[in-house]
Amino acid sequence: MSQLISFSLGRLALASLLAIGLVACGGSDDDDSSGSSQNATAQLALLETTDLHYYARSYNYYSDKADNTVGLERTATLIHQARQEFANTLLVDNGDTIQGTVLGTYEAQVAPIPASQQLTMYKAMATLKYDAGTLGNHEFNFGLPYLSQILGGGLDVAGVDPKIGSKDKGPGFPIVTANVTSLKSGKPLVDPYVILERKLTVTQADGKPGTLPIKIGVIGITTPGILNWDKDKLDGKVSTQDGVETARKYVPEVRAKGADLVFVLLHGGMSANGYSQGMENPGFYITKDVPGIDGIVMGHEHNTFPDRGATPAYKFAGADNAKGAVNGVPAVMASSWGKALGVINYALQWNAGTKKWSIDRAKTDVQVRTTQTGQGQFVAPDAAVVAAVQALHDKTRAYVASPIGSSDFRLSSLFADVGDVGALQIVNQAQQDHVARYVQANLPQYKDLPVLSVTAPFKAGYGNASDYTDVKAGQLTVAAAADLYLYDNNTINAVKVNGAQIKLWLENAANRFNRIDPAKTEDQWLINDSKTGVQPGSAFPGYNFDVFTSPDIAYEIDVTKPKYNVNQPVAGEERIRNLTYKGQPIDPAQQFIVATNNYRANSSAPYILGTGKTFDIVWASPDANREVVLNFAKASKNVTRAANGSTSSWRFAKATTAGKVLFKSGKAELQVAQDAGLANISLDKADDTGINGGTGSYSVYRIDLGK
Repeated sequence: MSQLISFSLGRLALASLLAIGLVACGGSDDDDSSGSSQNATAQLALLETTDLHYYARSYNYYSDKADNTVGLERTATLIHQARQEFANTLLVDNGDTIQGTVLGTYEAQVAPIPASQQLTMYKAMATLKYDAGTLGNHEFNFGLPYLSQILGGGLDVAGVDPKIGSKDKGPGFPIVTANVTSLKSGKPLVDPYVILERKLTVTQADGKPGTLPIKIGVIGITTPGILNWDKDKLDGKVSTQDGVETARKYVPEVRAKGADLVFVLLHGGMSANGYSQGMENPGFYITKDVPGIDGIVMGHEHNTFPDRGATPAYKFAGADNAKGAVNGVPAVMASSWGKALGVINYALQWNAGTKKWSIDRAKTDVQVRTTQTGQGQFVAPDAAVVAAVQALHDKTRAYVASPIGSSDFRLSSLFADVGDVGALQIVNQAQQDHVARYVQANLPQYKDLPVLSVTAPFKAGYGNASDYTDVKAGQLTVAAAADLYLYDNNTINAVKVNGAQIKLWLENAANRFNRIDPAKTEDQWLINDSKTGVQPGSAFPGYNFDVFTSPDIAYEIDVTKPKYNVNQPVAGEERIRNLTYKGQPIDPAQQFIVATNNYRANSSAPYILGTGKTFDIVWASPDANREVVLNFAKASKNVTRAANGSTSSWRFAKATTAGKVLFKSGKAELQVAQDAGLANISLDKADDTGINGGTGSYSVYRIDLGK
């Protein structure tokens, strides 16, 4: 199952045609012979977007204001500029495209689009004429029937009517993914690859222009983690295969079918810490162990490669940021949310004798072009993308502005890393209430077990300096609920654990923090985060920093201890101290029900409990966490700090440090910490320019661990 599609490449002569993604050749088909009898050179720029997450517009729907740092509307301008610059281009999208902002939620769940209508994100992308794309893990969040519909129908998989949807209302470009297989058909869920037939504008040996044909193979690979993260939607319907093995299978097949160039679209990143079957981010090992790949585009991790800054996300042997290559293979990862465009500009050589193309690697250039042009300055938006999304943009703004209640305080995650639970407690209350009522009504065998809840600051400054939950005091709206719980695809899960496992859970969460040496007089950074901390390539994301917000649970986190490794524990070196339940040391054998989400319940057990371990899931609810939070806020009507935003179960263990302990957060927001009662927080630097790779977007704060 594959596709072979024929188009032409070349520089456009008319500015009015610059929006066409497949650049037309300068001559007719008859020109093919003009270059075939002599050697020639050409260039081909592979352009990549990745992890757009439905950031079609430069807009933050939670705060209802423009956000110029994101959006396909600005990436589109970079694409047009590249097409003016390069004679031949190929535009690909690397997945995680249809989910992420409220725009995607609106079309999938609030007012589901009919099969007769094209997904608005694809409508916007149609203005750019993409050549190919792959499925990311988030393409599966809304279920297989929805995915089949928006792809134009035809998925042969259990639970899907393949007749719903039409190809003319699909993406408008081939979507390929080789390592997701339908259990019903035994075949790949979508085409594993596509071979694109193109014509390149070339320069012949005699200096004259010409055109020559080329076949480009594009293989798609996504992360196998979809079976864990969306188990409720995919279990028993699809299987996944290892990324390295998949590449090893299909690269020779695509070559055998005549592809001159072979590109891998990997919705995954890379780790060089050892290969494991089904690993989430296999880019390093695909380039190392699979011959015949001419380029790899990556994503999923929302990082940048190549990164020529002081603290690149990938800094290990084989990842050459200077050359833009991984194990010698040209490679690119273009950040996320439309903030950048990946470019691999190939220098190609045509051998008239062998009738074959080759790549001049020495002249091949790789770069990531950002939409930001200076301090607070960005490229202009593209009018065609803006217009394509306008109707949905207006509907979504109206939807998120609808009221659901009120709050007497600012619900913010700006200081969640250091103890403010203002944006977390109401989430835990909603989840705990939802699960407790279900257990009492439907699980009598567990009716006597205490029900607790954990949640994390899903927005903790990683994406940019405005990437925090931040709900103003006053009227609460649908946007507020969406801001309190970022992931619309998460569903409530309840797991049965004992006291010892709760401690392990918290030890894992405490890996959010770097180890602090009290004797050091130099500044030390608290947060283990590649954007706001000092651990590039080994960050512990804020969305994994689970906390309790219950008066029944109390504990301290000792950051002077080393990070905890559940598979290699060291006695006496634990970070979690004085863990109590209702004022008494927690009984390691006592059983609890903990409300969480499907991602944590299904895929985090090896990191929390140990390799090979799984959680005992007693209820996998179909109810979305976000909807549960929204309904809880509606029922509460009046949300108050006293009742819904002041009960923190944890604090840092006291430690007097010789030097400063620092972290970054939103600019000039100390008042938020003070309002939350965090008296040990002070402003160290109002602007982080030049500090730990800072660009002026954040402020630097100091925490006194001795208080």
